[in-house]
Amino acid sequence: MRFLGKFSLVLLFVVFPYMLPPASESERCESLNADLGNRLAWSNDIQEFGKNGQNGTNGKNGSRGQDSDNITIFADGSPLTLNLAGQSGTNAEKGGDAKDANCSSQPKNKENNLIASNGGNGGNGGDGGDGGNGGTLTIYATNPANLRQISVNAAGGSGGRPGSGGNGGRGCNCEEPYWTIETCDGDPGDSDYSCSTREFKCIDGKNGTSGSSGRPGRDGSLGKLTLINSDKPLQKDQPSATIPLSELKNTGYILSQNRWETRDGASALFAPGSIIEDRYRVLVERVERSFLLIWNAPQPSNKFADKKVTLSLDKNKNIKVSLPDDLWLEAITQQQNNITQLIVYNAVAEKEATQLKSEGLSGTGSDLKLTLIDGAGRSNLIATKFNLKYRTTPSDPRYRDVSDFTTKFNGQIPPEAIATDGNRFTINLGQLPIETNALRSGTGVEVDLIATRSFAGYSTQQRVVVKDILGNWD
Repeated sequence: MRFLGKFSLVLLFVVFPYMLPPASESERCESLNADLGNRLAWSNDIQEFGKNGQNGTNGKNGSRGQDSDNITIFADGSPLTLNLAGQSGTNAEKGGDAKDANCSSQPKNKENNLIASNGGNGGNGGDGGDGGNGGTLTIYATNPANLRQISVNAAGGSGGRPGSGGNGGRGCNCEEPYWTIETCDGDPGDSDYSCSTREFKCIDGKNGTSGSSGRPGRDGSLGKLTLINSDKPLQKDQPSATIPLSELKNTGYILSQNRWETRDGASALFAPGSIIEDRYRVLVERVERSFLLIWNAPQPSNKFADKKVTLSLDKNKNIKVSLPDDLWLEAITQQQNNITQLIVYNAVAEKEATQLKSEGLSGTGSDLKLTLIDGAGRSNLIATKFNLKYRTTPSDPRYRDVSDFTTKFNGQIPPEAIATDGNRFTINLGQLPIETNALRSGTGVEVDLIATRSFAGYSTQQRVVVKDILGNWD
C-alpha cells in the first residue's frame, strides 16, 4: 500500500503539471507549496536546482512588397506589353530554438523538497510580408478596340510565407524522486527518546513550449483600369465656384464636370491572358457650361463688386446661380446653347431697404401726420407697406418708459392715407379711424411703425418708433 501511495503522488505531481499552461517560477513554487501542504505533511521549503533554459528569440517579420507605379498611356493601336505587377512580400524568419535547462546534480539528503529546472520556450515565428498592389492604368483611347493590342499584368504581389515557431528546450529530471530523513529527540535509552521519519519529494522540470507560427502575408490587390474616350489630357472637375461679382462681369466663368460609370469586364478589353481588376471606371461624358453676367442696371456694378455669387452644375447640366442674401437683384436667367446668362436690370443692397428715418409728428386732430425719409434714396424701386400701432398715455413718454398706454389703432395703413413724394413718406394719422380725444394737443402718444420693404421678390422689415406730446412742436 505504501508503494501505491507513492505511485499515485508521482502521477499527481509529475504527469498532471504538464497538462497545465506554463506558469512563472513564483507561481510554480506557490502551487507546489500549496499541494504539498494540503496532501502530505512535507516540508514547505522548496529549493530549485539547475538553471532554466534560455527562451528562443522571435523570428523577424517579412517586408512588404513594393506597389507598382501607376501609369497613363494613349492607345493608338500599337502592340504594347505592360508589367504593372506588385512585388511579392518577403518570407518571415523562423523563431529561434530555446536552450535546454542546465542540469546540475540533484542535492542529496536535503531536508526540503526540490524542483528541477525548466527548459526555455521556443520563439514565435515572424509574419510574412504583404504583397505589393498592382499599378493603376489610365488609358486615353478614342477607339476602345485599340486596347486589344495591349497585354497587361497588374497582378498583386504574393504574400510572404510565415516563419515557424522555435522548438522548446528540455527540462531537467530528478535522479531520486523520493527520500526520507529520520530525526530523533532525546538520548537512546531515555524514556522520552523518540524518532520520526520525514518524507521529501523532487519534481522534474518541464520541457519548454514550442513557439507559435506567424501569419502568412496578404496578397496585394489587382491594379485597376480607368478608360477615357479622348485623345486630349483630361481637365480637372470644376462643378462649382464662388466668385466676386466684379470678376464675373469682366470675364465670365466656366464650370465643368467629368461623369463616370463603373463597368465590369476590364480584362476582356485587353489581349488574352491580361491580368487586371475586372471592374473598371470609364468616362462617359465631360460637361462644360459657361456663365456670363450682363449688367444692364442703372446702378454702377462696382458698388457691389465685393459681393460673391455661387455657381454650381445641377443634375440637368445647367448652371444654378445662388446670390448672397444681402444683394437684391431684379434679373432674369436665360440659356443659350451651353451658356447661362444672368441679365441684371436693377440692384439694391439689402441694407438700403432699412434706411427709413422719422422726421417727427406734426399737426393735431385730423391734421396729425408722421413724416419719414428714405435715407438710401431707393424708394423709387422698393415697394413699402406700413403697419401701425397708435397708443396714448396721460404720462409723458418721451424721456422714460411708461406702462399706462392705451391702444387706439392697430393695423395696416391704407394706401390713401400715405402721400409719397420721391423718398419722402407722409402718413396722415388723422385720417385713420382713431377717436378724436386720442388726437388732441397735449396727448402723450407712441407711434410704433413696421415698414415692410419689398423688391423683386425680396422682402425685409424695419421698425420705427416715435414717442411725443401732441402739439409740442417747438
